[in-house]
Amino acid sequence: MALAYKYLGFIFQVVHLNRGKWIEASTYPHFTMIGQSLGSVYLAWEALNRFTPQFYFDTSGYAFTYPLARLFGCKVICYTHYPTISSDMVERVKQHSSMYNNNSRIAGSTWLSRCKILYYSIFSWSYGLVGSCAHLVMVNSSWTRSHIENIWRIPERTRRVYPPCDTSALQMLPLERPTTPPILITVAQFRLEKVCPDFPKPKLQFAGSCRNKEDRERLQKLKDRSAELHIDELVEFHKDISYRILVQLLGGAVAGLHSMTDEHFGISVVEYMAAGAIPIAHKSAGPMMDIVLDEDGHQTGFLASEKEEYAEAILKVLRMPEAERQEMAAAARKRAQRFSEQRFHEVF
Repeated sequence: MALAYKYLGFIFQVVHLNRGKWIEASTYPHFTMIGQSLGSVYLAWEALNRFTPQFYFDTSGYAFTYPLARLFGCKVICYTHYPTISSDMVERVKQHSSMYNNNSRIAGSTWLSRCKILYYSIFSWSYGLVGSCAHLVMVNSSWTRSHIENIWRIPERTRRVYPPCDTSALQMLPLERPTTPPILITVAQFRLEKVCPDFPKPKLQFAGSCRNKEDRERLQKLKDRSAELHIDELVEFHKDISYRILVQLLGGAVAGLHSMTDEHFGISVVEYMAAGAIPIAHKSAGPMMDIVLDEDGHQTGFLASEKEEYAEAILKVLRMPEAERQEMAAAARKRAQRFSEQRFHEVF
């Protein structure tokens, strides 16, 4: 069944698909990457048989569907947020690092690690082969572009297009804000992936969404941990809040914390900067390569990777004279304008 509607002079036709479970991670407890990749081909077969477009536009990262789309006579265009596999993932397995993509059982076994490296190597070769079938590739950051060009090997067809960040409401917030107590905020989903007695005790606010039961359990563990450390009066948790409330929280924060390793872009970091909260972001991928860079010779924030570096950056913000903090916040806000919706539309 197809649903058609008209918007801004265009006719949109929505085709309902029935094989969506084959792209769900929960369908594949093991060998999840290859399972979802092959499942996406099965789903694309249904989609292309129900409706064959002139341009096949993928924004979900299902590169294994590109050869199939070409067989159906489509021009393949994609907007890739994150490579399905990267050299960083392979290196973590080689180094026996236990992380989200490499559980402790595999990290602790040389034999299992070698098997996983072989699996990743075969998958990476296959991913490069199918990705090279795209006629035009758009990526959302310099980090993603470097990995995609390295794996797909079609740099002449690859363009960097930063994602649209609507920060118009945040840009209107005043840069001056109360600092008693100073408020630090972190905005992210509650998913898997500390300061000094000389100051008024800062307050830490967690704002994010819970997608499922696992996220809710993770949020409860954070609450329990703050109680164990006897800092529950200094920590607030804001779950599934409206954008209006989020703007209010960002407008009261002197700094915004970001801790995700290898985040391909980092829209939350752009939101901190637009709101006037000094960003303290993880020193990797999008925040390091594209976002927290000097603007007109002025520093726009801090980068950190170890907990000591985060603590040092937080102390710098708390000790900063108000005029200096506002100067850095103004430079950060100006840089955030580079990632506007209007800029995205022009480049896209």
